[in-house]
Amino acid sequence: MAITKDRKTQIIDQFRRETTDTGSPEVQIALLTERINELHEHMRTHKKDHASRRGLLKMVSKRSGLLTYLRNTERGRYLAVIARLGLRK
Repeated sequence: MAITKDRKTQIIDQFRRETTDTGSPEVQIALLTERINELHEHMRTHKKDHASRRGLLKMVSKRSGLLTYLRNTERGRYLAVIARLGLRK
């Protein structure tokens, strides 16, 4: 199931850098992480859903790219994001 509008707004409010920010790497990473977690739960019950598995792998790859960008440009922001989201890196 997709992220609800209220949940998406809540995530954006938590991770934005300024009041009008909706597309910073932190926000994108947080939204992707939420979608990945939901899809991961779906995959536990529907093990043979290969189309969803492909989408999950694409999202993980996109999040990895965003994390790499953030790590290379601003290390402090990168460390803050992975700590807040509980990601391993």
